[in-house]
Amino acid sequence: MLILLPPSEGKTPAPAGTPVDPSTLWLPSLAPARTRVLKKLAGLCARTSERSIADSLAVLGLSDGQRGEITRNAGLLEAPAAPAAQIYTGVLYEALGTATLAAAEKEWLDRTAVVFSGLWGAVRLGDAIPAYRCAVGVTLPGIGGLTAYWKKALKKPLDEATAGAPVLDLRSGAYAAMWAPGPDAAVLRVLHERVVGGVAKRSVVSHFNKATKGRLVRALAVEQAAPGSVDELVTALRDLKFTVEEQAGPASGPRRLDVVVAEL
Repeated sequence: MLILLPPSEGKTPAPAGTPVDPSTLWLPSLAPARTRVLKKLAGLCARTSERSIADSLAVLGLSDGQRGEITRNAGLLEAPAAPAAQIYTGVLYEALGTATLAAAEKEWLDRTAVVFSGLWGAVRLGDAIPAYRCAVGVTLPGIGGLTAYWKKALKKPLDEATAGAPVLDLRSGAYAAMWAPGPDAAVLRVLHERVVGGVAKRSVVSHFNKATKGRLVRALAVEQAAPGSVDELVTALRDLKFTVEEQAGPASGPRRLDVVVAEL
């Protein structure tokens, strides 16, 4: 099984460590594509005139108060790297809580979870990367839109890496556009159910959607689940006390699952 995760917007810089080596990351065939984005991003942010800084902020979709992100990006080639599980520190990753997993559970997670990234394409949680700021929706000068860039680069290696194994897709829309899994996959969303005037109503949530997904991946890691199909994945989630419902979808695409929660 492979679990596809989005990155977190917030990242914690590594306090120490050697700089990133793109060839050591998961799917080493992507090293040239990663290096190209890395150098373009660092070069864009290394410019120091006020006009250049304003341009870099605009390209990356950042505010003037986020100039520190530009400075950080400028030093990416020399910045210390640490496991991605330590760098990504948003809501999903806080709920996942990799630091408190047992060794065997961490090993399962390192084999199973993949984080999609505008800078790296896709990495394992055990891959050493520096903190950065570059969403996949960015259009980098000299490269173009990163969604299209990675969609082309990721197709063959990810098609090969997922052949014959079920895929659980927990990515947000922008990152889901980087690569489309086939029919042996399930796209999962989280719905909040509450009773209003005696009638059950459901809504899609955002912040708590991420937290629920983090708890779900943690539960699978603790169980060290090894489903051989989407049907077995659904059974595993239900055995872990998640309320899972399947929705109708295209016959040729991924299956669509809803996890329904009553409490956030």
